[in-house]
Amino acid sequence: MRVAIAQVNPVVGNLRGNRRLVEEAAAKAADARADVVVLPELVLTGYPPMDLLSREGFVRDQIRELDALLPASKRVPILLGAALPAEGKAPGEICNTAVLLADGRRVARQDKTHLPTYDVFDEKRYFRPAERRSPCELGGVPVGLTVCEDSWVDEYRYPVNPIAELAAAGAQCIFNISASPWHLDKAGERREMISRLARSQATPIVFVNQVGGNDELIFDGGSFVCDARGGVIASLPLFETAFEVIDLDAAHESLEPSAVEDPEHVVQLEAGLCLGIGDYFHKQGLPPDAVIGLSGGIDSAVTAHLACLALGPESVLGIAMPGPFSSDHSVDDALALGRNLGIEVRKVDITPVYESYIAIFGDLLGKRDDYGIAQQNIQSRIRGATLMAVSNAEGRLVLATGNKSELSTGYCTLYGDTVGGIAVLGDVYKRDVYALAHLANRAEERIPLRTIEKPPSAELAPDQLDSDDLPPYEVLDAVLEQAIEGQRSASGIEVPPGTTAKAVRDIVKRLDRNEYKRRQAPLVLRTSPKAFGSGRRLPIVHRFIESED
Repeated sequence: MRVAIAQVNPVVGNLRGNRRLVEEAAAKAADARADVVVLPELVLTGYPPMDLLSREGFVRDQIRELDALLPASKRVPILLGAALPAEGKAPGEICNTAVLLADGRRVARQDKTHLPTYDVFDEKRYFRPAERRSPCELGGVPVGLTVCEDSWVDEYRYPVNPIAELAAAGAQCIFNISASPWHLDKAGERREMISRLARSQATPIVFVNQVGGNDELIFDGGSFVCDARGGVIASLPLFETAFEVIDLDAAHESLEPSAVEDPEHVVQLEAGLCLGIGDYFHKQGLPPDAVIGLSGGIDSAVTAHLACLALGPESVLGIAMPGPFSSDHSVDDALALGRNLGIEVRKVDITPVYESYIAIFGDLLGKRDDYGIAQQNIQSRIRGATLMAVSNAEGRLVLATGNKSELSTGYCTLYGDTVGGIAVLGDVYKRDVYALAHLANRAEERIPLRTIEKPPSAELAPDQLDSDDLPPYEVLDAVLEQAIEGQRSASGIEVPPGTTAKAVRDIVKRLDRNEYKRRQAPLVLRTSPKAFGSGRRLPIVHRFIESED
């Protein structure tokens, strides 16, 4: 059997455009004399469609596009994902379905059995699960159809193993169509899981995944084929669309490890974030014009670097906004960054506006020498308002520059440095921001060395350093990773060297206290198993404090 794998980048809700992606893939597959072309889960709707599935006419119009594909299936069978009415159920109930089109008609369907409801998933909200699983025929060969989560049985201990059932029923090949969102190391996890399944069931498995950014989620593609021994015999690239035909009947040697190993973490991180930025602009039909506040610090520098890779330097504007406590080197570093990246940088001194606010504070709050945090935060809010003014006047999207370490602890200013359309680094710890900076400079200096080497500072008060308010980032990040990704309580966190159990408890308390800020922050591009956003749902108002005994 010659299988064409079409790793495509659909746009959620672009039903006609997504159908054209399928038609284009089918035409290429027919020209290559493939026996079937396979596309991702819910490719016609794009994934995740969320409450669009409940909107009147959405599923109906998507089925119309599915039927429009029937003529193309006369040249080559098409296996794809669609939302279809549940058979034998009440009107309006739908299933997440793998559909096989051939000879101008729908010849088979298999509904998804396991509907995930953890992390970013909420599929039981929309779909009915499959009650039965059985092979279908493709060119006279019995094959099994599965959808994404149906292959994650061991990881989540589901009581039903759809792949094992289909193999036991005589399927000689299993297809798994997926929309599996990326986080660091996810591609390797999938390969290991599918490889085990193929080996345990002595059945080849074809895994086809979506690619592209949809809101906070980034899909990495990374489609592949495992033979009946679990060896990977075909592997498509990460973070890009791709098309490949593989003959399952031909003799194949397993690919060398170097051919299927994933890039190192920081390379994945850069590629994934660039894809997320680019698709956020492209899929909304926004002009590819971004504006970023350049402080001379590492977060804004890395954000600008990533925006240049994603959109092109001609589409990125930097605004340097020195204030009363800004160092000369910060402005110099921002301007040097602009030269290195080839972007326009405008300089605006916010000191006069700041002084006007201090005068107003005197009338409003009484004359004081120091208004404390209000005096610090107003500088950030002036900068945020300036960026939004540029956004409104020139149609540019503001990219927020705060990182996960800061968002976790509330070391950020509401309506100040949190303004923007997306938080590019909102799921990137400070340690990894530095790793991205070093990656940026591998071939040439893009981010000024002084930006990387100097102690981080918000520069909102005289001689201010981040370390005045936060533990060292290596300590902070080690605690936060255990608390957020590891979902550990304070007592379960391994205390990093150089700190104490009390300091760990304080960090966890601070993490909880600042949920209200994160709810008002921009959308965060997801790079980890537990990002701020739809995959982490905690109440703002609660009084749970873990017992210390």
